[in-house]
Amino acid sequence: MGKVTATYLVHDKKGNLNKKAEDIALGLTVGSWTNLPQLEKDQLEKHKGTVESVTELESDSAADQYLGSSRTKGLLKISYPAANFSPDLPAILTTVFGKLSLDGEIKLVDLELGKSLAQQFPGPKFGVDGIREKLDVYNRPLVMSIFKGVLGKDLEFFKEQLRQQSLGGVDLVKDDEILFENPLTPFEERITAAKQVLSETETITGEKTLYAVNLTGRSRNLRDKARRAVELGANALLFNVLSYGPDILQELAEDKEISVPIMAHPALAGAAGSSALYGISYSVLLGKILRWSGADLGLFPSPYGSVALKREEALGISNALTEESAVHRAAFPVPSAGIHPGLVPQLFSDFGINSVINAGGGIHGHPDGAAGGARAFRQAVDAAVSGVSLDVAALTNKELGTALELWGGVAAK
Repeated sequence: MGKVTATYLVHDKKGNLNKKAEDIALGLTVGSWTNLPQLEKDQLEKHKGTVESVTELESDSAADQYLGSSRTKGLLKISYPAANFSPDLPAILTTVFGKLSLDGEIKLVDLELGKSLAQQFPGPKFGVDGIREKLDVYNRPLVMSIFKGVLGKDLEFFKEQLRQQSLGGVDLVKDDEILFENPLTPFEERITAAKQVLSETETITGEKTLYAVNLTGRSRNLRDKARRAVELGANALLFNVLSYGPDILQELAEDKEISVPIMAHPALAGAAGSSALYGISYSVLLGKILRWSGADLGLFPSPYGSVALKREEALGISNALTEESAVHRAAFPVPSAGIHPGLVPQLFSDFGINSVINAGGGIHGHPDGAAGGARAFRQAVDAAVSGVSLDVAALTNKELGTALELWGGVAAK
């Protein structure tokens, strides 16, 4: 079954990175080694963790100040035999970072699965290529929008907002992640209403739109609820994966009856990944783990908004979702928050053609409404792909010109 290899960023108080690494490798596997009799060593050899490398880094004065003393900073790479755990993410994460996460001064910054172990995980059912095939869109980034202000509103409001977004040319529309089951816009009625609206708009525009309905409720009901959604005509699902756990996502992705793309929302990610000193890096948490578990699209904060990630962190997530793999399809990276049409050239430069440009206020806040906002994004995307500046494109695209007047434009760096 191979092995899993974890890389940790540590700030060691005792200044001995090699001992720190060996203590982790043994502590998370066989417990002790040097004092064991040879027969017991022979029996436990296949279970022993292995220190693959130890790399000392430049000292970090800010970290030292925060931690209250001088520390030795380094990267420790340790592998764990697959003989130690069952081939599932709960077992793997518990092995490599379960009790170790309580150390408080260590961060899991990378995770690698051996090929035989990686094959135990489904990866995206559709991924980039499958979603493009569904939409018949191949030559540009996709455009996505978000329902806004639907709490406390009825189904007619929902339908009209969806209609305007679709008529404007968005490829995907997702529920707000805080839209749960409620009497005004019930789950099943949202699906049937969306199916009707999107059929009508496709007749008008000739373009398809995927609507990601928010799959929520008790864990024991999610599989049946997702299957029912597909029966009713749902063409995508939104899932707050970290609220439930990636193993639940894997269960949904592996189910043949749930034959639609799954969009993973990053809610709660900040609780696990925001610190530079502890937790799990975003590229692992929102990139690798969600891709292995079966997310077709992965949302994460963009580097540009009010809840922005550092650019290198956002790019790290994107790379983890899309990097070449012999086992798993690529998933769509969806940088989100703070996005407006003037940022499209920077988004295209940072995340490339195989990305989704996702906007809420940047669409709904357009003076011409959601349809105008969506058209402005499509115009900006077409300009970016063609290598035309937004200022030039705005001369012949009214909605884009209006958006630039409101939000301004940002040249790609």
